[in-house]
Amino acid sequence: MRFEDDSENIDNSSSNGVALTNGNSSRKGGKMTDKNGSLYDLGYHDSAQKLEQESTFPLESDDAAHFRGAVENGEWGKVEQLLDVLELQDDADKNGLLFLLRQQKFLELLESKQLGRALQVLRTELTPLDYDMEQLHFLSSLMMLSPEDLQKRANWDGAKGTSRNRLLNKLSSAISPSVIIPEHRLATLLQQVKDHQISRCLYHNTENSPSLYTDHECDRSQFPSHTMRILEDHTNEVWTVAFSHDGERLATGSKDTTAIIYDVRTWSIVMNMKAHEGGVAYVSWSPDDTYIVTCSNDRTAKLWDTRAGKCMHTLSKQSEPVTCCAWAPDGKTFATGSVDKSIVLWNLAGEPLHTWQGSRIYDIVITPDGARLISICTEHKIHIYDLTSPKKDEICVLNMKAPLTSISVTKDSRYAIVNMGHGSEQIQMVDLQYHEEVRTFKGHKQGKFVIKSCFGGADENFVVSGSEDCLIYVWHKDNGQLMESLEGHTGTVNCVAWNPTNPQMFASAGDDKVVRVWSVASDSLKGKEREEMALFDEMIDA
Repeated sequence: MRFEDDSENIDNSSSNGVALTNGNSSRKGGKMTDKNGSLYDLGYHDSAQKLEQESTFPLESDDAAHFRGAVENGEWGKVEQLLDVLELQDDADKNGLLFLLRQQKFLELLESKQLGRALQVLRTELTPLDYDMEQLHFLSSLMMLSPEDLQKRANWDGAKGTSRNRLLNKLSSAISPSVIIPEHRLATLLQQVKDHQISRCLYHNTENSPSLYTDHECDRSQFPSHTMRILEDHTNEVWTVAFSHDGERLATGSKDTTAIIYDVRTWSIVMNMKAHEGGVAYVSWSPDDTYIVTCSNDRTAKLWDTRAGKCMHTLSKQSEPVTCCAWAPDGKTFATGSVDKSIVLWNLAGEPLHTWQGSRIYDIVITPDGARLISICTEHKIHIYDLTSPKKDEICVLNMKAPLTSISVTKDSRYAIVNMGHGSEQIQMVDLQYHEEVRTFKGHKQGKFVIKSCFGGADENFVVSGSEDCLIYVWHKDNGQLMESLEGHTGTVNCVAWNPTNPQMFASAGDDKVVRVWSVASDSLKGKEREEMALFDEMIDA
């Protein structure tokens, strides 16, 4: 598709604290073994104790061990004394730590119906800290509640729950790691080793955690580099393709004015949308896949019910071709963009709720966290709008080097990739937190046509794009290395989409009127098998 450039200490020493997630407390020779960043944390209690005995090396100091025991046993006066002894992190807020432990003491006294002592803590220990007055007022509102209502309203599971363990974790995080090993430290180190191996594995495309017994490396054969299906139901250029969020259906849109939904299991057509009078440039699934929006050059967008198989509303507020659509994560609203320089926010009743005016719009996204709407335009700019503010104001404009034709965002809402056309022939990855370009992907061809790229793979490790040279290009997201240039199409590849639930499948749409579905070699059509499938399809058509 062609584009234009235009909280007296009161101790509660009952042993009610139960650490549910990190093993049992144990004291040996006056020392308490570490539970939170060691073999204990992984469940190897006997092994950890044996290691301490044989090495004569305790995992932490007496003060640190006593600190853990005091928190777990509700010895709050002792906890405060030890906080004065233990080395804190440079940025630790001492008043904040005191507020947390005195708040725990207050809640436990309320739970045990010791209202007078609880009131004393509130007045003489929490209030003088002059810390978080809003929370202090909230705590005072809990005085007359039953234990059950107290736990519910305070979102707190009581002295016999996990609250002391959670408090210990919060306090420990403010203590120097040279004194108390950070929570889950050993597990963190092991995970870092795994993450490092994954980062060095070019073709990593599995959600399974790698073993540390051997060096990790994924075989290229597990990468979807082979055509497993060719869909030839459109009669003109195929401009857009999108998988449903459950990965069970695939939607396509074409210059032939139709949009089609396929069942991914059988590749049969389950819905054929023939209501537009111009080419369908964009299809967008609602978060629950109940609805789909089609955007057309006929200056309308249509909202379809995929269960009933019918068009619910025709959206005709925009006066030029409608080029794109993005859904809010709650599925209650969606936005459409147009080259008439407008973006319109709609509800499911087809009513416009808000309009942004600016430049000719080629693509928009709403970040998965629902906080921002991002658009790209012909003026080489990325516009970012705050969806959490009443006026949904523009909060940032990023100036780019060339016309932009598509934008995709990572699942964590942190990064975006934008295709840049008119000879720039590159894809830029942008950090949406710091508003800066962080990586460039090159190799594909893009001049005068709209090319759409996406993130792909099990952990979004890949960047995938179509190209005007009929190829599909795949790069590693973290290092920018070009991994694959896949052949198959005989015209410009306009759009690619990765199956969100199957990391070994993606689809591509081309000017050659076909949609290709890509998978690993074992699922692909080979030689005579492909010819027989094509012949069978011809017989069915006849």
